[in-house]
Amino acid sequence: MSSAPAIDANALTKEYNNGRGCRDVTITVGKGEAFGFLGPNGAGKSTFVKMLVGLISPTGGNASILGHPLGSLEAKAKIGYLPELYRYQEWLTGEEVVRLHARLCRIERTLADKRIPQLLQEVGIGQRGKDRVKHYSKGMQQRLGLACALVNEPELIFLDEPSSALDPIGRMEVRMILERLKERGITIFLNSHLLEDVEVLCDRMALLNNGAVLRHGKVSEMLSQRTRWQFKVGGYTPFLLSWLNEHTGLNIRHSDAGAERTEQGNGQEPEAGSSVVWLEAELDNEEQAGWLNGLIVEQGMTLYEVTRKKERLEEWFMDAVSGLSHRGERE
Repeated sequence: MSSAPAIDANALTKEYNNGRGCRDVTITVGKGEAFGFLGPNGAGKSTFVKMLVGLISPTGGNASILGHPLGSLEAKAKIGYLPELYRYQEWLTGEEVVRLHARLCRIERTLADKRIPQLLQEVGIGQRGKDRVKHYSKGMQQRLGLACALVNEPELIFLDEPSSALDPIGRMEVRMILERLKERGITIFLNSHLLEDVEVLCDRMALLNNGAVLRHGKVSEMLSQRTRWQFKVGGYTPFLLSWLNEHTGLNIRHSDAGAERTEQGNGQEPEAGSSVVWLEAELDNEEQAGWLNGLIVEQGMTLYEVTRKKERLEEWFMDAVSGLSHRGERE
């Protein structure tokens, strides 16, 4: 078995006369990994995916897919692809559409006869595979596209917004399908606006903006860079905040949590006449939180509640692109 990564892109570039496309994108995706590809609309994500699957040719750089040259038949035989914009023959049944893709992949008929009903069941189409595509909703057509992408049992699957047309239940079902694919060792390249899917499923991710990679790394490390802790303090006096910041060297500030959360921690009520506030700090670890707990209590304050609020991917995304220009869809 080849030790080559699933995707190895080096300075891959596609330039258009209007300035769109992507440039100098360098990423490596290991076999069996789930990789999230993020970015605002118009960032160049779909352009990059189309180069990897062999639909368009790069103007610079190079890449390999599972050890094979980009665009080669050997590479294409090992991948599955669900495009963002999909169109299927509306006069065919769902089963016939998948069977057509099986023939294009040169899958033997006896094997296709066994695999296609299983695929339709797995993606949530089931017996509706006998209905014509013209009677399918957008969500059903997206499920059909996923079945087509899986019909050749790919080692690597590219998914361009695989849940965009689905309702919340459908998105959860597709996410479960992807989790099963990952458990089977299939490499997943997920281009999605649904950040929750990337956060739950992916091992690593890259953020593209205006055609260039802005950030990349492990999802767990990206989200652990900033961990907010909130402290509900009773008997608060104004000197505490300035004293804590000076004594610890940390950035501690008032939090708006009190406006959203009025319940009392541990069932205790604040003492009469005392001032109760929420403080917030960005900390590296639990040890720092424990240190702050002790300092607050040492100053004669009452600590009612301590809450760790791990940053969600959406917050990380907005922070990363804040203040930057974006090409958008119509520019």
